[in-house]
Formats: sequence, C-alpha cells, structure tokens
Amino acid sequence: MNVGLFDRILRAVVGAGLIWAALTKSLVPGLFASQAMVWTGVSVGAILLLTAAVSFCPMYRLVGCSTRR
Repeated sequence: MNVGLFDRILRAVVGAGLIWAALTKSLVPGLFASQAMVWTGVSVGAILLLTAAVSFCPMYRLVGCSTRR
C-alpha cells in the first residue's frame, strides 16, 4: 500500500469526475467528441478509482514514491 488518505480521496473525486465528464461529454466542448476520447476518459477515471480503492499505485512503486504515512 503506497497511496495515502488525501491521495485516495483526490483520486476518487477526479476519477469519478472524469468518468462522468466523458460519459456526458460535458467537460470541454469537443474534448470528448470522438469515441476513442470517451473510452480514454473512462479508462483513466476507472484506473484512478481502482488505485484509490486498493490504496496501491503501480507507478508510485516504479518511481519509489509513497504518499502513505
């Protein structure tokens, strides 16, 4: 486990917001115009939600970072 509480909350909020924005196409007009961008937004949002849920970020491990105290 290498993701701290504040980091988990931030990841959950940003992940959920990104999924919502991609599915409703409401963040920036034209940003999610293509289906590929919608899937990219949903995928990144899902990864953020998953890393928040399990308190582990593989990228943090690769760079030797941890926000957990």
